[in-house]
Amino acid sequence: MTYSTITVTPSGQACGASVTGLDLSAPLTEQQVTEIRAAWLEHHVLAFPDQILTDDDQERFTVAFGGFGDDPFIAPIPGRKHVIAVKRLAHETSPIFAEAWHSDWSFQARPPAGTCLYGITIPPVGGDTLFANQHAALDAMPGDLRARLEGLMAIHSAKKAYAPEGSYGEGDMARRSMDIRPSREAEATQLHPLIRAHPETGRLGLFSCLGYIIGIDGMSDEEAFPLLLELYHWQGREQFHYRHRWQKNTLLMWDNRSVLHAATGGYDGHDRLLHRTTIAGV
Repeated sequence: MTYSTITVTPSGQACGASVTGLDLSAPLTEQQVTEIRAAWLEHHVLAFPDQILTDDDQERFTVAFGGFGDDPFIAPIPGRKHVIAVKRLAHETSPIFAEAWHSDWSFQARPPAGTCLYGITIPPVGGDTLFANQHAALDAMPGDLRARLEGLMAIHSAKKAYAPEGSYGEGDMARRSMDIRPSREAEATQLHPLIRAHPETGRLGLFSCLGYIIGIDGMSDEEAFPLLLELYHWQGREQFHYRHRWQKNTLLMWDNRSVLHAATGGYDGHDRLLHRTTIAGV
């Protein structure tokens, strides 16, 4: 596509691009929204550097691409309904939040289309976010593994993370500055195909992985988990990666239907704060 209102610079990695030439503190024009969406669908992860944004600005940007998704188990920041603080203080020693590959809220009946994350306090070292292109992962997958995945429905659930005894459950709350609210509601399950067409482009890709998958419908755990583990190792191969190195005042927008993502550490002794909004699924 030829862009007239934005400049799009691909990352040169398996996905990802930088978008410049616009000011996100002002309302987007219809043409800008159209071009950003086209770039998003092509590159899956977009970085908008050097943007001085308020929470109002970030919310307005989010709404322009589909409205707000439902964010369970994490309380919004005071005075907001749709902004979450992804926060870690310098003294914290708990495991890094969201450090396993996942697609946000894949356990929902209508998982979010995208996520927007804005860098407010960025450590001088570490804290990169990794992305893995799941269209590329499927395209490159060996035929025998793909044949074993065709037609399978994965059982998604948040219970390993957000049930009271989960990794972010009651035993974790006192050690973490993020306002996470574990609940028995996390035990609910939802089926999604392991291979599915992107709702907007129709392109086939792999959908989510062990972070929120607890089994495969109609298959015993003894059969399912070796297959899911094999899939997990394939999905996260370095050849499918984009590594985003954070800078203050960058807004990052990614497509949960096309990529997995994982947080990284390496910034012990430093505060880190980002504000997150969620784009509703279609």
